[in-house]
Amino acid sequence: MGFIRHVVCAMSGGVDSSVAALLLKRRGYSVTGVFMKNWDLLDEKGVCTTERDCEDAYRVCQSLDIPFHQVSYVKEYWNDVFSNLLNEYEKGRTPNPDILCNKLIKFNHFHKYALNTLGADAMATGHYARTSQEDEEVFQQTHTAPPTTLFRDRFEIRNPVRMYKGADLLKDQTFFLSQISQDALRQTMFPLAGLTKDFVKKIAAEAGFHHVLKKKESMGICFIGERHFEDFILEYLEPKPGNFVSIEDGSVRGTHKGWFTLTLGQRARIGGQRDAWFVVDKDISTGDVFVAPTTNHPSLFRDTARTDRFHWVTIDPPPELARTQMMECHFRFIHQMPLIPCTVTLNMDGSVWISLSQPVRALTPGQYAVLYKGDECLGSGKIIQLGPSEYTLQRAGCLCFVMSENKSSPPFLKKVFSF
Repeated sequence: MGFIRHVVCAMSGGVDSSVAALLLKRRGYSVTGVFMKNWDLLDEKGVCTTERDCEDAYRVCQSLDIPFHQVSYVKEYWNDVFSNLLNEYEKGRTPNPDILCNKLIKFNHFHKYALNTLGADAMATGHYARTSQEDEEVFQQTHTAPPTTLFRDRFEIRNPVRMYKGADLLKDQTFFLSQISQDALRQTMFPLAGLTKDFVKKIAAEAGFHHVLKKKESMGICFIGERHFEDFILEYLEPKPGNFVSIEDGSVRGTHKGWFTLTLGQRARIGGQRDAWFVVDKDISTGDVFVAPTTNHPSLFRDTARTDRFHWVTIDPPPELARTQMMECHFRFIHQMPLIPCTVTLNMDGSVWISLSQPVRALTPGQYAVLYKGDECLGSGKIIQLGPSEYTLQRAGCLCFVMSENKSSPPFLKKVFSF
């Protein structure tokens, strides 16, 4: 009898991870299901959804006759993800906890637990994503230490594992996996890589997983769930009232409870206004939140952004970018938004400037710029700086015309051109 590989499957109590575990068992692996508990507070209805999800995952493991474990990362989630989320909001940014959770919890703490504590040969998840290696290659991978310098030794022999979009492009989740480490990716299997969501539901129905099929898709903050955001965030951050200020004439249009309760592009709830106003910028030094009339106001559109040090899935930047410092590829900063052609410029500190082929609405600091080359997800970087808005550029154009006519320079010209 041949050696049976041991795979630990992350179980969420949902249909995707349930079918992932089923497929792994059908392939002949020794499968262990593990449920991660990362949040232990009640939701707005007074329900702890974690307990229900854990019970659902346990029932699936029972029906598959595989071992079930539960592991708690409540402390790690609070320290690594949630505290970071609060800090980012206080800085005026809008973080993406789902990307952070995958990077710091599931593909870090859980990955180590699966391989080191449970002695697994590989871990698996129910994500819709593919890699460049076959299942058997996963078991041949060994741990490699990350580089200590910005770029690795160019003479080092390497064959990195690449990450590609899942077969179901509507459900593709490479966006959320764009920050995970090469080491974790090498030792991870994605059983749903070549399947569509509809087919996964069909498999679940045939397997009798009716209790997970009835559950609706999780759409809230990673492991926290759906919440009324303003009320939720004000449970953890002190209110800091400020003004809604018109970007057009500087008039005060209303007040808010804190800049961190708002994100770029959203409708500002301002009483007594006949028309809708939308958040276009924030000044955390004054507490002012700038708003503009109409959802497609030019102050909401920008075509350039800079990230922090970019995380490349393959560790090194693509050869073309490393060689010339520029590269053509595609960009998105929201899951499922249409991919936009862009030009990427690599900076000496590992950060990148991204120049888009067209302006996009509500480009937001704190969100992740995720890059693609064909079906390959190259990685991501947190957006930390924005280029000027279309509105700023329009004003600048008008000012240049006025200057040419009047031979004078308005004192606020420098502010208009500042990023």
